[in-house]
Amino acid sequence: MKKIITLFVFTLLTIFSLSAQKEIDSLTYENTQDIEFFKNIKNRTLVKKYKTINDNVIRIGDTVVLGYPTNQELSSKTYTGSYGNQARGGISKTRSTTKKTYEFIKMGRPAGFGSIMTAMNGDAQVMASNSLKNTTAIVNEIKAYHRGSKKKPLYLVMVLGEMNGKAFGINKYLSVMDTELAIESGEILLKNRKMTREEAILKLKEAKELMEIDMMSKDEFEKLKKELRPIIMKKE
Repeated sequence: MKKIITLFVFTLLTIFSLSAQKEIDSLTYENTQDIEFFKNIKNRTLVKKYKTINDNVIRIGDTVVLGYPTNQELSSKTYTGSYGNQARGGISKTRSTTKKTYEFIKMGRPAGFGSIMTAMNGDAQVMASNSLKNTTAIVNEIKAYHRGSKKKPLYLVMVLGEMNGKAFGINKYLSVMDTELAIESGEILLKNRKMTREEAILKLKEAKELMEIDMMSKDEFEKLKKELRPIIMKKE
């Protein structure tokens, strides 16, 4: 059995290493949705720079910060015990706990040896926990993948390495399994991240409330309104 598993893993790793490693300098969210563009892109194509739907830009070598995790994981434990001089009966209690985990960031590299063994064992991927919030990391690579066949749009996977080569616990790397959603959800924070339409609307509403209670002048409000207008009026 061990020989079969070893051969299977070796075969997978060989396939990965022999895959065509194309490389493109720049990719945009619009490119990932345009079939005339993405039908010519192979899985695992290296991308040097990516621009999101909100014009945020991420490059290989950039420093990013892990923001707040957006997922909540539920776990349950059952405790049992007996009573009396002899074990004549027992009681059991189940306690459920929740913890924050990242929706798009997992431990380790994508499709690495650890991921393969985890999948073979039928286990779920280990997502990064709340303990890594505010951790600074460097973008080691960005690769494009199809969401199925070549007729499906692309998504981008980033590999992050901690600064100075330190490990994230027992893992040296983290994988961002959907770069677009990780950035736009705030799980990955960029130095020059642009404000989203929803954030701009919220900021303008707050400014209006401040103006109404004389905590902001009308001129200041109009200036902010002018600055936020292009973001708010941007067509989806």
